[in-house]
Amino acid sequence: QVQLVESGGGLVQAGDSLRLSCVASGGTSRTLFMAWFRQAPGNEREFLACISSGGRTTYVEDFVKDRFTISRDNDNNAVYLQMNDLKPNDTAVYYCAASRVPRFPYIQTSSYDYWGQGTQVSVSS
Repeated sequence: QVQLVESGGGLVQAGDSLRLSCVASGGTSRTLFMAWFRQAPGNEREFLACISSGGRTTYVEDFVKDRFTISRDNDNNAVYLQMNDLKPNDTAVYYCAASRVPRFPYIQTSSYDYWGQGTQVSVSS
């Protein structure tokens, strides 16, 4: 059974940067297709970015692609979300997700098999 643990969230000011980490354990974590989502209070969980198992292919949603970058380090079973120039409307719980195989559509929560517990990011103005 794969387990995902996120870290790196916190309270920051607008314009600051954060790097979120997600460490996978158990089973074939190196072969997982990975993604980041976020959920703000009262909103649905929204897709941000995904990365292939080998890390060669990434996709970041247009509304954050100029500020967010996804990467992974398979030697450490980790996936990262680098977030720059954070804004108050980036405030949300950020979740790491994984699937045993890539499934379309990548942006849909039901395409993923495993989820972390989430890490809170709060951005003050």
